[in-house]
Amino acid sequence: MQSATAEAVTAIRAIQQRIAEVSEISSAIAAAVEEQGAATGEIAQNVQHAAQGTEEVTRNIGAVSDITAETSTSAGEVLKAAGELSRNSERLSAGVGPFLAGVKAA
Repeated sequence: MQSATAEAVTAIRAIQQRIAEVSEISSAIAAAVEEQGAATGEIAQNVQHAAQGTEEVTRNIGAVSDITAETSTSAGEVLKAAGELSRNSERLSAGVGPFLAGVKAA
């Protein structure tokens, strides 16, 4: 009976040791899962920041596109005004030439 009791005590101690090992492994797994969750949260936050940055770049590109269109329109208007100025200058020159010739002759 004492022998059987000693064997039972030894078996129970072995079981307790295994339970302690399983508990330790479970704790390690829980810590790893927690770390993974934190890393996943950080990745999600970084993705969100990247998306916001991309959105801002897209808005800036749109603004640059609008400004480019306005500049192109303004350049066209300046070119048109320069053409008109050139034609007016030519007409003025054509009118001043005979006038000066008449003044010299007089």
